[in-house]
Amino acid sequence: MPLKAILFDMDGVIVDTEPLHRKGYFQMFENLNISVSEELYTSFTGSSTQKVCTTLVEKFNLNSTHEELASIKRRYFKHYFDHDVDFDLLPGVKNLIENYYNNGLKLILASSAHMNTINWVFEKFGLEKYFSAKISGASLKESKPHPEIFQLAAKMAGEPKENCLVIEDSTNGILAAHAAGIFCVAYKSEHSLDQDYSKANLVISDFSEIEMGKIEKFFGK
Repeated sequence: MPLKAILFDMDGVIVDTEPLHRKGYFQMFENLNISVSEELYTSFTGSSTQKVCTTLVEKFNLNSTHEELASIKRRYFKHYFDHDVDFDLLPGVKNLIENYYNNGLKLILASSAHMNTINWVFEKFGLEKYFSAKISGASLKESKPHPEIFQLAAKMAGEPKENCLVIEDSTNGILAAHAAGIFCVAYKSEHSLDQDYSKANLVISDFSEIEMGKIEKFFGK
């Protein structure tokens, strides 16, 4: 089956908002007067803000709702998003997006991020024209590692899963792609530490490794 659609994660693949999220979360932790270990924080990688905030409410027996926490965190995040001078696209990803787009592939964004964040990123870096659809995991019933988001992305691309490829960087995202039965490329970089790539079909550290001419050999004609 030929390659027809690319299902992109966003965080850690297209941009690295993790430093911005980290600043936003730890500002919130400080205000809530709770102590979150590095181990616990790392376990949140790839999960939606809603899922993280639900976990915090339960673990720390907080009086706030997860919606209230998510709203506070997003406010802090937007501040850093607008003012952090180091925030940019990850190296090589714009060339990869253009390579796929120019080869007629359908591009679908399938991110755990809130749709507001997705729209901010797309507007800031001019990505809208390349993508057929955007999916926010925050609006879905299930969160990665559940396969729902990638099953929906393949459906929105109008392609069987055999014609799709997922690009992910997190353990939860890779597990979600694996559970959906979709070929998964794991992008290993300094932005995604302590992640498990064992369920990925291919592990790369440079986006030039998966340009159309190199990746299509993994798919049929």
